[in-house]
Formats: sequence, C-alpha cells, structure tokens
Amino acid sequence: QVHLVESGGGSVQAGGSLRLSCAGSGFTLSGHCMGWFRQAAGKEREGIGILDRYGLTSYVNSFVGRFTISEDTADNTLHLQIYSLQPEDTAMYYCAAARSDVDYCGIITDFDYWGQGTQVTVSS
Repeated sequence: QVHLVESGGGSVQAGGSLRLSCAGSGFTLSGHCMGWFRQAAGKEREGIGILDRYGLTSYVNSFVGRFTISEDTADNTLHLQIYSLQPEDTAMYYCAAARSDVDYCGIITDFDYWGQGTQVTVSS
C-alpha cells in the first residue's frame, strides 16, 4: 500500500530555510511522478513543482528560484528545499505521487496518493 509521510516543517523567521521530506513506503518513488503542493489557510491547494519519472524537475513559475525538489533514492524520500522563507510561505505542505503509468503529472488530478502534510509557519 502506498504511503507518504511528510516531515521537516516548523516555525521559522523570515529569511530562514527549511528542508521538507516526504518518505515513501509501499512503492519506489523513482518509478513515479512526484509533486509538492501547499495550501495556506482559506486558500486552494497550489502546485509547487514536480519530479517526473525520468528524474527531471519542473516548477510553477512563482516558485522558481527559492524552491528545489530532489530525491534520495537510497532512502526512498523526496525533498523540498525552501530558501529565504517569507510570511506568505506559511502553509501546509504536501507531497503527492502519481500512479506508475503516469508519465507526466502536470495537474493536481494526476496525483492519486497524498501525504498528511507538514506545517510551515514563517514569522516576520
């Protein structure tokens, strides 16, 4: 059974950095298109970027530069490094996985498996 568990969130001051992790079990992350999303209170869930089945990353324009997605195949873990955090980055951050037959996960409905999220709170 596919299971995703995020960790690494917390409370930080503006300008700080965080590295979020998404540990996978029941499947191998590298065989799936993976994504990071976030949802701020009262707002819709928004995509940050993806790591496709071929190891290529792509990001929503507004997240280019401060956000980096990477994978640790030895630990079967997906990471999201966030630099220069701002109060507007405060949100619940989620990782998600698409089915193994999905080559490219460009929209939220491509993802079938979700973690429970990890909270990031940035103070000014």
